[in-house]
Order: sequence, then structure tokens, then C-alpha cells
Amino acid sequence: MKTTVSIVVVLFLAGGGILASLRQIPGRSPITVLKCARVLDVVSGKCLQNVRILVEGEKIKSLGPDIDIPPTALIIDLGNSTVLPGLIDCHTHLLENYDGSISEDDNIILTVTKLSTASRVLLGAAQGLEDLQAGITTVRDLGNSGINGDIALREAINSGWVIGPRIIASTRALSMTGGEFGAVSPSAQKMVDQEYAIITGVEEAQRTVRQAVYDGADLIKVIIDQDPRMLSLKEVRAIVQEAHRMGRKVAAHAIFDDAMRIAVEAGVDSIEHGFVASDDVLKRMAEKKIFLVPTDWPEAFRIEALLKPRNLTLEQLTNGLKEAKIRTQSRTNRLKRAVEMGVPIAGGADIYYRMPGKTRGEASVMVFVTYARSGMAAIDIIRSITIRAAELLGWQSRIGSVDSDKFADLIAVEGDPLNDIGQLEKVRFVMKGGIVIKNELASTARQAKAQ
Repeated sequence: MKTTVSIVVVLFLAGGGILASLRQIPGRSPITVLKCARVLDVVSGKCLQNVRILVEGEKIKSLGPDIDIPPTALIIDLGNSTVLPGLIDCHTHLLENYDGSISEDDNIILTVTKLSTASRVLLGAAQGLEDLQAGITTVRDLGNSGINGDIALREAINSGWVIGPRIIASTRALSMTGGEFGAVSPSAQKMVDQEYAIITGVEEAQRTVRQAVYDGADLIKVIIDQDPRMLSLKEVRAIVQEAHRMGRKVAAHAIFDDAMRIAVEAGVDSIEHGFVASDDVLKRMAEKKIFLVPTDWPEAFRIEALLKPRNLTLEQLTNGLKEAKIRTQSRTNRLKRAVEMGVPIAGGADIYYRMPGKTRGEASVMVFVTYARSGMAAIDIIRSITIRAAELLGWQSRIGSVDSDKFADLIAVEGDPLNDIGQLEKVRFVMKGGIVIKNELASTARQAKAQ
């Protein structure tokens, strides 16, 4: 574990140092113009042709086919690519990186007992950079970050100390006794407090919301069920009412239908996972405009990250593959029903295991592409990780579409993602807040006055 952290820190310092140097280019013009063959308007679902995007500072100042180019502007020609708004992952755990060769219960214990919060912040910085390089420019990080590690990472990124995505942070998740830990001895149960704020009753539910906001939470995360343990409707309702009173949205972890029903009745803003959902609960979600954040890992992820590392026998591997397929089909079915009933969907990957051969960002984007199995159209998948995700975050005036006065968070792919959603796994250009993070396109950059 220590070796892994050391490697992560070295990689982060190397990559982060290179990217940070972009901010220090002497005499760099604060104005950049991107020449784009196509720009996807995620609202209309159509591509605009031959567009110039004028970026001034962190934001898009204007865009169109004939905008004037200031003489001191830096021009970046993105060739024949398609430009989209930066992707938004509404369910991340950047400060976790589990080992697929051991059980989830052992992973959480090892993480809490062997990694300090400082080490986890460095890990989060490395994985945040990987998200950003894959085109994920904003994340909603939902706990499992030690005590306020996610807040420290958010502030480090906002201060320009490290390079990473914009972070909407929840601090520790509110939870029933034990959080998401398995059975541990009474003497070891204090470590649960490192990951979860435990509540038992309405007054404590209100108090923990206030504490989370004081600690810097942008939203509140609540764990409603960890089979067979479950919070009551009164407790969840108290959390929601107090959070909304303080201007914070509530994301509810709910796996089974009973927990989803409690979440809906309590008035949460989003239900995370929601793997076992009845039609009547989905109907109520649609009526109350409660978002579903489906965290549907593809079979390939389960195989590479969870099954292969465990050195299973052929029979065990075969059974594991069957189980993975059944899980995928079940989750795909409920997502299809949710879409048909009009439940708003916001994309969330929920990746917290290492996947061999993939960065954290590359593994996360795989999940979004998997939504196509439910029958979601490519444009609806893209909307779920751009404009609809921004709506869930309450940031629709800042991010989620390529529009004037929004942050210049932009990505580009070489193909057409409307015809091939797999293009999202091949992001070639990334800009966050007007800073070019990645450019693998055969493009040119030049000063306009030199022409």
C-alpha cells in the first residue's frame, strides 16, 4: 500500500508540474480562439458547423462562425474534430482506490487504517488529474474521503496548487450505525467515524447536517440502506429539510426499493445507484423530478477489476462472469424503465477500484458509454453528463453547455459522438477554465497578429 501511494505521488508531481507550468507562460495572451469544425449544442442535439469560440480568461466570451479575432489572441485549430462541453461525473470517490484482489470489507478497513487523510488527498489529486485528462472537468465527490479530505482537495484545486476537475464535495456521508463497513469488533468501531457521520435519531440528523455545512460541504450525502440496516423516513426527512434550509442539495445512496421509497418521500434531490426499483417508485421520482444517478459498471470493468485479480478457479471465474452479466442486465432494465417514465438522469461512475490498464478517468467514462445498453440515445447520454448533470449540481449557469459566459470547460473528439458514443472514450483535447490541459490533435497554435 505504501509503495502504491509513493508511485501515485511521484506521478502526480510529474504530471501536475508540467500542467501547472501552462499557467506561467510569459506574456501569454488571456484571449484564446478555438477554431472548431463542429460544436455540439447539447440542448438542441445538433452540431453547429465551422464555429469559432472566443475564450477570455476562464470563460467563453462569444462563439459563432464570424466572430472577430483580436490581434493578440492565441488561435488553436482543432481540425475536423467535434467539440463538446466538459463531462461531469456526478458520483466519484477520488480519495479511494481499492484493490480488486481482496474483499470490499477488507479494502475499506485497510484504507482507513493505513492511509492518512493527507495521503488520501494526494491520491485524490492524482486521480482527479486522470479524470481531467479523460475529459471529466467537474465531479461531485460523495464521501469516503476521510475527515474532510475532499474539502482539502477542492480547495487545493481552486487555489491553483494542483491541477484537477472542479469539485462539488460532500464531506463524510451521513449514515446509520456502521456506515458501509462490514462487521468489526467493538474496539475497532471507532474507525467508522473516519468515513461516516453516524446518526441515530432526528436531532442527531439535523446536527450532522449543520456540522457538514460548517466543515465546507457543498451538498449532503446520506447512506439510507446497507442491507439489512436502514435509516428511517423521519431521519432522512430531517436531513433533507435541514440541508435544504441551509441551501444544500441531498444525494441519497439507496440500493433497494424500500430505501428508494424513503428517499422519494423525504424529498431528496438525487438517488444514487437505485439498482432494485419498482415502477411506482420510478413514477414518483419522475413526478417529483428526483434525479437517478445510475452507477452501472460494465461487465468488462467487473471482470478486469474484481474477478481476474482474485486468482479464481475456472469454475469460480465462470460463475462470476454469469453473475456480472445478470447484474448488468438487471440494472440496464431498471434504467430503461426509468428513462421511459421520464425520470431525469445524471451520469455517475462510482469508480473506486483500480482497473488494470485504465486510468481513473478512462474507467469512469466506460460507465457512461454503458448507458447505451438501456436504449438511451447518444444525445441523451451526453446530456446526462453535461447539461442535466449541471442541473443536478445547480451549476447550469456555469457549466454543462458551450455557451457565452459559461466556464471554458471544453473537450474534443475526432469522430461524431452522436453516431458513435464510444468516441467519449477517446477524448483528444481538454480545456478547463481556458487552460489547455491536453491536446493530442493535429492542430496548430499561433498568435493572430502574426498572420
